[in-house]
Amino acid sequence: PPYYENHGFQPENISSGRQPVGANPYPQHFSTNAPSVPSYVPRVATYQSSMPVARSSGRTCASSVKKTMIIIVSILIVICCAIAAFFIWYFVENHCLGSLIECGSSGVCMPPSQWCDGMSQCPDGEDETRCVRLFGPNFILEVYSPVSKSWYPVCQDGWNDDYGKIACKDMGYSVDTYYYSGGVATDVSFKSYMKLNTSAGNIDLYKKLYSSDSCASGNVVSLRCIECGLSTKSVNIMNRIVGGSAAVPGQWPWQVSLHVQGVHVCGGSIITHQWIVTAAHCVEGRFSDPYSWRVYAGILNQNEMFLRKGYRVQQIISHPDYDTDSKDNDVALMKLETPLSFTDTVRPVCLPNPGMMFQPNQECWISGWGAEYQGGKTSNNLNYAMVPLIERSRCNSVYIYNGMILPTMICAGYLSGGIDSCQGDSGGPLVTNKNSLWWLVGDTSWGTGCASPNRPGVYGNMTVFTDWIYKNMQ
Repeated sequence: PPYYENHGFQPENISSGRQPVGANPYPQHFSTNAPSVPSYVPRVATYQSSMPVARSSGRTCASSVKKTMIIIVSILIVICCAIAAFFIWYFVENHCLGSLIECGSSGVCMPPSQWCDGMSQCPDGEDETRCVRLFGPNFILEVYSPVSKSWYPVCQDGWNDDYGKIACKDMGYSVDTYYYSGGVATDVSFKSYMKLNTSAGNIDLYKKLYSSDSCASGNVVSLRCIECGLSTKSVNIMNRIVGGSAAVPGQWPWQVSLHVQGVHVCGGSIITHQWIVTAAHCVEGRFSDPYSWRVYAGILNQNEMFLRKGYRVQQIISHPDYDTDSKDNDVALMKLETPLSFTDTVRPVCLPNPGMMFQPNQECWISGWGAEYQGGKTSNNLNYAMVPLIERSRCNSVYIYNGMILPTMICAGYLSGGIDSCQGDSGGPLVTNKNSLWWLVGDTSWGTGCASPNRPGVYGNMTVFTDWIYKNMQ
């Protein structure tokens, strides 16, 4: 099988070690040999006892006209059925007439004026779950317009922290983590803006915003809902010990160790005081019970964790489209019962914003307590290593993973082998540094072996998952 089950080193009383099923790279083979039975039809001689009687030309003509009419009628029936089928499909799939917008799977239709108005009218609240977002590495605040179905930056004119806290809360962040709201110079690509109508009175934020082609201040809002992506220690990328280097306190402050029955099982990443990102395959089956988990943050040594209580988990949310065989959508969230206290050694990593492009060969870092060789035991100390991103098309080539890398996945590592993630690193972070901040690029998902040639590590593509994460944080 092409996957290693990345649950880490687990005694038999914890994990049954179910092997996932990989894609079958071998097509079915069909024989091209001739059949053993001849396919020809033998000739049989026939004899007529009398001369054939000539048919009436009138009957032949009538029969020909009848056949033509049948063909024409049949064609017309087929065309009518096709038209009817099209209209049935159209009204079933697009039954919201005019400018009405459909509320997801419920099928309820709502007018655009009720979308992003601060009140949930859709049964599942879809009309309020995707109204604001942060764009690019500068955290530019954008607001969604259901009328034009486009995102627009918010002009800084009249903006203040009170509005910033409302926007952050709508994205799922706590007001307590609010960092700051600033301004960024407008870009030539900005054609329209959302502006505040400060004279609109004490009404909802979205109702105060209106579309405008100009922005007097020349700045758009840059919003930081949480202070993230800070490391107190620099990374020595020249120190390349094969398989990784030992981490120091404060170097990877978002890294957590996830335990079951006192044993390290997977890694995870802190994104807020109360939310941890990990891999869905870490929490499937009997591991889906939140009360069996303990989370350890700010500790580098596994032996030291045995002396601590750890944080209890209140809730586990796996991606609804996670596939246990292909590892598609391999991401999950853990909500802690007690919020973390941020220190120099316990800090959140930044979630990637839309518009951030991670390029092939971009330097990223992996960290974890995984085995230091294939089949080995969990490491006692937190290790890290630098791995470059690999283009998806290259990773999907026949000699690497042969089409198994889906859009929800990212490849990173060395095709020559030697440095990689391994069992026990699952769910842990793949991060990169941009604009002096650390961003979560992916979560450790799967791979064939550990550090084998032409078998790089595969990670969940965090840029695909951010909408889902924000929706569940709300």
